[in-house]
Amino acid sequence: MSHPHPELGPPPPLAKGALRVVALGGLGEIGRNMTVFEYAGRLLIVDCGVLFPEEEQPGVDLILPDFDYIRDRLDDVEALVLTHGHEDHIGAVPFLLRERPDIPLVGSRLTLALLSAKLGEHRIKPELVQVEEGERRAFGDFDLEFFSVNHSIPDALAIGIRTPAGTLLHTGDFKMDQLPLDGRLTDLAGFARLGSEGVDLLLGDSTNAEVPGFVTSERDIAGVIDDVFRKADKRVIVACFASHVHRVQQVLDAAHEHGRKVAFVGRSMVRNMNIARDLGYLKVPGGLLVDVKEIGDLPEDEVMLVCTGSQGEPMSALSRMANRDHQIRIEQGDTIVLASSLIPGNENSVNRVINGLTRWGAKVVHKGNALVHVSGHAPAGELLYVHNMVRPRNFMPVHGEWRHLRAHARVAALAGLPEDRAVIAEDGVVVDLVKGRARIVGAVQAGYVYVDGASVGDVTESALKDRRILGDEGFISVVIAVDSTSGKLVGEPQIHTRGSGIDVEAYDEVIPKIQDSLERAAADGITDPGQLRQLVRRGVGRWVNEAYRRRPMIVPVVVEV
Repeated sequence: MSHPHPELGPPPPLAKGALRVVALGGLGEIGRNMTVFEYAGRLLIVDCGVLFPEEEQPGVDLILPDFDYIRDRLDDVEALVLTHGHEDHIGAVPFLLRERPDIPLVGSRLTLALLSAKLGEHRIKPELVQVEEGERRAFGDFDLEFFSVNHSIPDALAIGIRTPAGTLLHTGDFKMDQLPLDGRLTDLAGFARLGSEGVDLLLGDSTNAEVPGFVTSERDIAGVIDDVFRKADKRVIVACFASHVHRVQQVLDAAHEHGRKVAFVGRSMVRNMNIARDLGYLKVPGGLLVDVKEIGDLPEDEVMLVCTGSQGEPMSALSRMANRDHQIRIEQGDTIVLASSLIPGNENSVNRVINGLTRWGAKVVHKGNALVHVSGHAPAGELLYVHNMVRPRNFMPVHGEWRHLRAHARVAALAGLPEDRAVIAEDGVVVDLVKGRARIVGAVQAGYVYVDGASVGDVTESALKDRRILGDEGFISVVIAVDSTSGKLVGEPQIHTRGSGIDVEAYDEVIPKIQDSLERAAADGITDPGQLRQLVRRGVGRWVNEAYRRRPMIVPVVVEV
């Protein structure tokens, strides 16, 4: 997808005194969050995250927003503001800073610490601007106010954006847990105060807009985790996001209570938890942590491991354990806890990991059979509460798939927002706020940019299609030698195959067909290697489809002699 709405042309020049909003990611998907705000020729960016690949994107490591829309205007960027430290909000920052390293990065203490560690790995020294809730700071014409919000990572922020064109509130990812583990509540009073001033456009987290009611408190999980530890008579292995400090705190407390030592497994988990501990966000009792190399010397009922892999990521610690491709081997009686929600699209990967762990005799505790996770996103009851407090003049649902965006628009309607004041956009759709009214005015390119190893943007949709064909159907290579002058065949065609599932002897049937078509081509004076390759590809493809109902990749090679 490079252009989301063919019926929408390029946007017109921004009217004087108007504000433009363009999401380059995060709309119609869970991930890749990035929104660009423009006023009087200057830009403000909120978040810059990644999307993780699905099965139909083989070989892809990460998916980035498409920076083409702002690539020629990077000098106009006043700042990049980060709402919190999750990968779907900060993961693409190193790739943006490769193009302009001195963009000011604005965020809370933990967010910037996690980001700095990531940028250090990319050998980028950033310009950091640390802010905290209650603070107000201007970047050009963008006057920003920061509000504390409760989420599944500490130090998350919502952002009020005051401009001469109007006032906006971007909620970031949030929920309204009334008993948060860190005591840091979502600043509802601040939302209401901004609403009383007048919010011209609300951009609200839509992830759980389909879920009725109010969120379960993080504290309710403690009893379930304690019960897991009490019943476990061998090792306990907890998998969660490497940034979920609150969840890790809960399992550390439970391990300490039950006399278990704890080892962190996985580079990102070790890095992030060390940062959280150093900054005081993670409280670790003395003597609780041990190096993973030491766990073999401890009794199994005194060991707990905390690792990555709750989403079934192929190279994560838990996936490798399930495949017996890790130094830690799953044994009969181990207890595995998947302490996170399931990101849409990861169901098959997670189920494979659960089955792999169960195969070796482990008991797997997950959200489907125990309360071991609560979401970090506000359900419909909490969203309605926010709409009633803020009373925005216009609303744009963000952070969600289409069904989430539509559901959030219905919530806004319940709160009394006129239907024509809800702007449901997707990536690349341009929304202008002009004289207090938000409308769609055009669309720009906002496709996927694939990262494959050191390659950024070189993998195309066509290349991914080829990879899918290779993975599903295999390939057939046909080598033919022809006389460079006459185009006549020299010798018999050689056929090589991998993964097609077709017996080599079966190709004896198609070789005469190839020879006949090439002889006819030579008689007609066709000597161009490209045309000969096409002849071979069509002939072999037709035979394979008719005989086997398969469509492998066919690679003809013409050697001129």
